[in-house]
Parts: sequence; C-alpha cells; structure tokens
Amino acid sequence: MIVITNPGILTDEAHIINRLFEEGLQLLHIRKPGIDIYNLKSLLRLIHEEYYDRLVLHQHYNLAGQYGINRIHFTESNRPDFDKTLKMLGNDQEWIFSTSTHSIEDFNRLSHRYEYAFLSPVYNSISKPGYAPDTDIIESTKRRSNFNTKLIALGGISYKNNKQILEAGFDGVAVLGNIWNSGDPICEFKTFNDEK
Repeated sequence: MIVITNPGILTDEAHIINRLFEEGLQLLHIRKPGIDIYNLKSLLRLIHEEYYDRLVLHQHYNLAGQYGINRIHFTESNRPDFDKTLKMLGNDQEWIFSTSTHSIEDFNRLSHRYEYAFLSPVYNSISKPGYAPDTDIIESTKRRSNFNTKLIALGGISYKNNKQILEAGFDGVAVLGNIWNSGDPICEFKTFNDEK
C-alpha cells in the first residue's frame, strides 16, 4: 500500500508521517500542489532521514538529490517533460519513476521507464468529492497489456475494497482520502493493514 499526502499542510503532519513509517508504510508520495519550496523543505527536514528512500516527490524535483530521495512521480500533464526533467536530475544516482494514468489505454501505452503507475479513479474519490470514474475501471483491467509497469489502484480505496482490487489484477493500491479524512491516520492505516 502506498499513501499519498494530504494536498494541504497539516498540523503535526511530519509526526504522523514518521509514525506511518514506524507502522510499516513502504512508500509515501509527497503530493502538495502549489506548495513553495521552503515549506516543502520544512516538511522534509521533520521527516526522519532513515525514511527518505521511501519518499516520492511530486514537485520541486531539484530537492531530490539534496535529501537523498531517488523517487520521482510524473503527473499525466508533466509526463511529456520526462527527458528534460531527467537531464535536470542528472545521472549521479539511480532514479525510480512513477506516473499517473486515467484509463487502461493510457496505462498500456506507458514506456518501460516507469516502475509503477496509478490508475484513477477506480471508485468515487474520497478526497475529491464529485471525482468519479467514467467507466468501470475494474472491468477495464481485463484489457491490460502492459506488464512491465506495476498497476496501482487509486481513488476511493479502503480496507473494505482492497481485496476486490487485488483480485481484479491490480498490483497494489494507493490511499489518500481514506487515511487523511479518517480523523486518525495511524489507526486507519493499521486497520487497512490488518484487513489485508
């Protein structure tokens, strides 16, 4: 399971993130649209260094090398800038890339550059009210032809539908709203893990 940060800045967020890692979180996507570089640095400084290799940046990629982060996420809109971004990052470390897609056809067209890709929304989004799938995403996975990239479900994911998603052929899930809107992100994460 991958957790994506709340898009806003939360009180005690770094403490919660550190606790999630202590509870076994493998990857955290830091997705903060509109955050300035100074606030992002402030958040990174409060996350324990031992977890930097489990962080994925969605913006301000130039901080990656400074903090020993080697995971970069490309949104659908910035995917065309892949080569330019790679040149900016340099080749001084081994980079791991992920991206976002919104249909199985887009996912199938991805190059081998991406370790995994989100496919969303699978269900009605918890964090974005009104954001719902246009088609039956679960059913569409039967048309999957890209097996070089891991397929990660996003959108409306909870411990209640996790098993169904994995049985449908997804390689994993990403959670945002269900964790951060729960009132107790640590407890929700533990419940999710207990229900696997």
